[in-house]
Amino acid sequence: MVPLPSSQSSSPSCSFLGSCSYLTSLLCLVLVQTHMASSAIIMSLKHHHSHQHHRRQPMFQTNQSTCALFAGTWVRDEAYPLYRYSDCPIIDAEFNCQMYGRPDTDYLKYRWKPLNCELPRFNGLEFLIQMRGKTVMFVGDSLGRNQWESLICMVSASAPGSQTQMSRGDPLSTFKFLDYGVSLSYYRAPYLVDIDVAQGRRILRLDEISGNGNAWLAADVLSFDTGHWWTHKGSLQGWDYMESGGKFYQDMDRDAALEKGLRTWANWVDANIDRTRTRVFFLSISPTHYNPSEWNAGATTSNTKNCYGETVPVSGTASYSTGAYPGQMRVVDTVIRDMHSPAFLLDITMLSELRKDGHPSIYSGDLSPEQRANPAHSADCSHWCLPGLPDTWNQLFYTALFF
Repeated sequence: MVPLPSSQSSSPSCSFLGSCSYLTSLLCLVLVQTHMASSAIIMSLKHHHSHQHHRRQPMFQTNQSTCALFAGTWVRDEAYPLYRYSDCPIIDAEFNCQMYGRPDTDYLKYRWKPLNCELPRFNGLEFLIQMRGKTVMFVGDSLGRNQWESLICMVSASAPGSQTQMSRGDPLSTFKFLDYGVSLSYYRAPYLVDIDVAQGRRILRLDEISGNGNAWLAADVLSFDTGHWWTHKGSLQGWDYMESGGKFYQDMDRDAALEKGLRTWANWVDANIDRTRTRVFFLSISPTHYNPSEWNAGATTSNTKNCYGETVPVSGTASYSTGAYPGQMRVVDTVIRDMHSPAFLLDITMLSELRKDGHPSIYSGDLSPEQRANPAHSADCSHWCLPGLPDTWNQLFYTALFF
């Protein structure tokens, strides 16, 4: 195995609001505090540029105006949540915050409202009718599984008498609404590209999608995500070597690795997916809330550790973190723009960044009593409670599919 030379271990970098020549879009988040909830006004050149080939499509026509889906405000709505955890037994323990003792419920009562329109209300029966005989597949990491389980719960709440069938496996799990012939599937592929074992070592194949891709071909709607696993190091790192261009690397700049992997995915989609019959989506980077200074300028690790104890969305005025995710967001946007037939980017990063209150924290069935007693080290501030934020992702997904 040949380690990556130091001259290749880094790539040009810039801050999120920097002026690098390859940075094709500018994102700005302004958070406006209201008496009911937090507001996010997302000023994005990506949303208003002239590159019409890029199928982000964040806007739809309503009342003779244009609605920017991903710019808006969280407003309190007593009609929420859209379902109860007790009515949806497929929720995994790590997302089932109410079952595992979360004492507050206000985080369930927020609805996303775009700045100049109202989102269509999610209608599970309409979803089943529109998708009759079709398969929707979520492909990616556990954030994709988070969204998949949310959609099952949302549709099930609208069709409580429908005959259903669940089959769980690795990498493929499927929930079927038998009366409608609708399948909702999740395929675990945290990097999207292939990873396999050779000579006892886990090899992340940055240039290959073979074993994974065959399972995706028959879907009518594909929703992909990746991101968090590319940043993991130490015991959390999911590979021993990366392979690209016939060479093996012990490490490389993580955004550069993500870009290589995503370009492999994008080329595979362009070459293999018939876009006249299959809709393709990509879920943007889901933010974490481990560093309180990202949402509270006065916070320090001595008085606030992470998302533990957070019960309301971000308020006040802030800008997006200059940590790892802006780099990943740039990569995702650039790769999708360069596709021959670009995927629809479900741009949930900024609106999710406001929801520091939406994570499982210590209220996860995956944690032991000892871990729950030590939230500073054990709180899950990556995934999201169900019911919760991924329900909004799916409301936006539903809007993009049918409106």
